[in-house]
Amino acid sequence: MSERPSLVGFVGLGNMGWPMARNLAEAGLPLVVRDANPDVQERFASEHGARAATAAADFADADVVVTMLPDERVVADAVLTWDGGIAAALKPGAVVVDMSSSNPIGTQALAPQLAQRGLALVDAPVSGGITRAGDGTLSIMIGADDDAAVQRALPVLEVLGEKLFRTGASGSGHAMKALNNFLGGAAYTTTAEALRIGAHFGLEPGTMLEVINTSTGRSFNSEVVFPQDVVPERYATKFALGLLAKDVGIAASLADAAGVDAPACQLVSERWARALESLGPTADHSEAHKGWW
Repeated sequence: MSERPSLVGFVGLGNMGWPMARNLAEAGLPLVVRDANPDVQERFASEHGARAATAAADFADADVVVTMLPDERVVADAVLTWDGGIAAALKPGAVVVDMSSSNPIGTQALAPQLAQRGLALVDAPVSGGITRAGDGTLSIMIGADDDAAVQRALPVLEVLGEKLFRTGASGSGHAMKALNNFLGGAAYTTTAEALRIGAHFGLEPGTMLEVINTSTGRSFNSEVVFPQDVVPERYATKFALGLLAKDVGIAASLADAAGVDAPACQLVSERWARALESLGPTADHSEAHKGWW
């Protein structure tokens, strides 16, 4: 069993980061936290017995630093730039665990920069949404070039996730996350289009979903997102449209980088980009169909 870190840093206390950091605090792991909103980080520190970081040096004693941020650019800024960079304050052997939905190309660029400082990077994006972030049952995709670094991060990851998948080298976890969300975005797109077409033939959405969910067309979207959020017009998954559009765009860029002919991926990316342009990044992702018709 891996030794528990003496101090864990956590950067990014948003919709996902807050419950994840809370779970670490409740598991008895000492925390130093950072958020772009100082009021948020102070409130978290007060409620959960953590230390609020006001400078990169506050992370100096952290064995593991988790980032849960919008994208790889924000991650790089926090790790390399903010107040001289958190990485500059860490001691050799520390591990940075990027749990954001980052572009794996950026991850592969960051890893050697940290290695030069004697630090390791583990990419460990998650799936499961706010509900599973709250109860510590996320699925976590783990990419890294250093198996020993993964072992040092495990006491943190095992608090946050129920299913941990070792995906391969650095960037592979982030690639897996983007591709998984491409499939989710594709299923949403095709389900929305099927319901739209069916309506012209007098088919009720509820009837269609009932048939689909006992047949080969079923998916997480048809079983959960559409009956719970789209059909009743709740639109309350709390997963932002901008984030899913970003992930699908990453998947399309990976296809280009790999030289893979993937027209379906490109088309789904274009559909989500159109929804993003129409509805804005903060709309609930389940609202995407409003931007298509």
